[in-house]
Amino acid sequence: MIILQATPISQNFWIAGFEALALLALAAYIGWWIARRTFAVELASLEADVHTRHKELNDCHKSKLAVSTPAPGRIPEPVQPESLRVVPVIPSEPDDLEIIEGIGPKIAELLNQQGILTFAQLAETPAESIKGILNAAGPRFQIHDPTTWPEQASLARDGKWDELKKWQDELNKGRLD
Repeated sequence: MIILQATPISQNFWIAGFEALALLALAAYIGWWIARRTFAVELASLEADVHTRHKELNDCHKSKLAVSTPAPGRIPEPVQPESLRVVPVIPSEPDDLEIIEGIGPKIAELLNQQGILTFAQLAETPAESIKGILNAAGPRFQIHDPTTWPEQASLARDGKWDELKKWQDELNKGRLD
């Protein structure tokens, strides 16, 4: 109730209202001026950054036009196939190679280290190459016979699980006997 008991600067209602509006306008102007001063540096920095990006974009467009547009009367040379580099596609999630009869956790880990992560990759790898990987890993792995692994992986890759299971029942630790 203290606020209600304070005496206004002016005793006239209209003059007191005008004084309140004048003080409000003064406060708004001071707030605007402080904000303008505070953000002027940041705004100038952003404008300079936008200008730099526009310049870089224009330079990029000009360089692309210069590269893609051959000189009049000149035929561009084709790209030589041997200059193209093949980048292997790494699957987002490797397959469980232990599904293949004869592959255990250690051999699956060994194959994964050699870049064979999926059934498709194993199906495309010749049995001789797999045998070379096993031989290089030491005597513990040399006893395994990977002859049927690519064929099993091919069935797994194609989703022929019933055929794979039937064939695995006939195998002896991944070997044809």
